[in-house]
Amino acid sequence: MTTRILRWIVIGFLAAGLPIRAAMAEVYYSKDEALELAFGTDAQVEPQSVFLNDEQAAEIERVAKAKLDSKLFTFHVGKKNGQVLGYAAIESHTVRTQPEALLVVLNPAGDLTRAEILAFHEPPEYQPPARWFERLYGRSVDGLVLGQGIDGIAGATMSSRAALDSIRKVMTIYRLALKPEAD
Repeated sequence: MTTRILRWIVIGFLAAGLPIRAAMAEVYYSKDEALELAFGTDAQVEPQSVFLNDEQAAEIERVAKAKLDSKLFTFHVGKKNGQVLGYAAIESHTVRTQPEALLVVLNPAGDLTRAEILAFHEPPEYQPPARWFERLYGRSVDGLVLGQGIDGIAGATMSSRAALDSIRKVMTIYRLALKPEAD
């Protein structure tokens, strides 16, 4: 009798259209596709690893107001005809309970020029739209704080906050650890 009841409960959940976690997962771009979005099809892209020391890591967390998961970070440097086009990082983090991967693209000066969701495993209604990201371009690290010139998105507050944390981390790592090397 319990097996029969359990079967009807499962059928009821499915018939009611309750989401199955795997069905919500969306991967929009592969790594290669993301780097093509960042720099175009004719750019040469080279990975550049950044190894943070303890002082750098502490300063990055303080400035970015976000926790680092690792002291090893990889940027992808886009070049065309020997000229640096910019720097891209793929930042993965947990939004609420599921992962998100975000492409963060900086120009050679370290300004945000593009942010693109590569994969989003939370329910789609929690995903910030592209036009929200576009309003972030050109802002300083200090200007990328929810509620301080950046509007939240109803129903996507945690996603917005996680994206802003990632963008601030990437910009700060670039400014404090990579840019001095590039200069």
